Amino acid sequence: MTHEIALNLVDVHKSFGESQIIRGIDLAVEKGERHAIIGPNGAGKSTVFNLISGYYPLSDGKIELNDQVINGLEPFQINRLGLSRSFQVTNLFSRLSVFENVRCALLWSAGYKYSFWQLVGQQKQLNEKTKEIVDQFNMSHRSQTPVGELSYAEQRALEIGITVAGGAEVILLDEPTAGMSHSETEQAVDLMKFVSEGKTLVVVEHDMGVVFDLADRISVLVYGKIIATDTPDKIRSNKSVQEAYLGQLEEV
Repeated sequence: MTHEIALNLVDVHKSFGESQIIRGIDLAVEKGERHAIIGPNGAGKSTVFNLISGYYPLSDGKIELNDQVINGLEPFQINRLGLSRSFQVTNLFSRLSVFENVRCALLWSAGYKYSFWQLVGQQKQLNEKTKEIVDQFNMSHRSQTPVGELSYAEQRALEIGITVAGGAEVILLDEPTAGMSHSETEQAVDLMKFVSEGKTLVVVEHDMGVVFDLADRISVLVYGKIIATDTPDKIRSNKSVQEAYLGQLEEV
């Protein structure tokens, strides 16, 4: 059976000066799968996301999105090709409402681009689509609330919503449940499952409960190299992975 590849990293390297951070990564993420990248602190997980999304240039190697080479492109160009990401630190307009934040994320994909003479408040189709997304993420009751007044968990949930609002087919989420309580984490996992239906999801996550509940496959990154990629059950029993995590996986 042939599997279509949504995101393909081929012998990817990244150095900062003489420090090698990423040391030859090969990773093929299939279309429609939920793929988790795990590893100890300092393994290079966020660096991988920054390379994929164009925030860092590669030192060597190649990255393809739906068979198109994207390394060397600007982040906004990669986004317009169908890839969207969130960050460890929330990136939202704190003075704008929930509704306005989501609407901002929709502008380019809705075709508004640089049309400065159009008042977005008068664009019926755009506002209906914004309301639909806000409703999907169960934030209707907070629609007109300034984002700065939301709880941390609500802000993270909103950022997940905004990440997919533009219609991207490949979604990168960087530690989406960091700082959440157990109940908030459960809600976030349900949300991630919902938003990734029919899409490709790549998530960096430290919470092993989240990883094993969410991922179809897991890649383990240690000191800038992937030491294993497999299904959750096989990763759980992998001796090399257990050693890298000092037995953490045995407790999940």
